[in-house]
Amino acid sequence: MIKFQDLKQGDYVLADFEGKMEEVEVTQFNRDEKEICVDNGVQEFWFKGDELYPLPLDENQLMKLHFQKMVNEDGSVKYLKGAFRILISKDGVFSDFEIWYRDEKRHMLHPIAVHQLQNHYMEMTKVHLTDESF
Repeated sequence: MIKFQDLKQGDYVLADFEGKMEEVEVTQFNRDEKEICVDNGVQEFWFKGDELYPLPLDENQLMKLHFQKMVNEDGSVKYLKGAFRILISKDGVFSDFEIWYRDEKRHMLHPIAVHQLQNHYMEMTKVHLTDESF
C-alpha cells in the first residue's frame, strides 16, 4: 500500500490487476475520491492507494531509468545520471546508500522504492527522473 500523498505524476509503482502485479506509471489524480490513475502501456485504470504497491529499487530498475553503472576500485558501485549519483557499498545492497546531486547529499538508511527515488530526484534536480532531456 502507498499513501495517496506520497505519489506524484510520473511515479512508477506496482498495481494489482486481479492478482497479477504490473509495473505502471501514475498519470493523474482524483483528489476528491483519493483515486490514482495509472497507465500500464495499453490503457489507463483508476485505483485506490491500497491497491498500489511500492516497486522495490534495485539495479534492474536503475537500468530501466537509464542510469549508467560504474564499479569503483573498492568494489562499491556508483550509478550516474547526469550530475545525479547513487553510491551503493560493495555488498550491492540497496539498504544503506547515498544519493547526491551537486552539493546536496542524502544518506538512505533503509531500502526505498522507485517512486521514492523519483521524488528525491525531483526535489534535488527540479527535473523528473524520466525526463530524457536531462
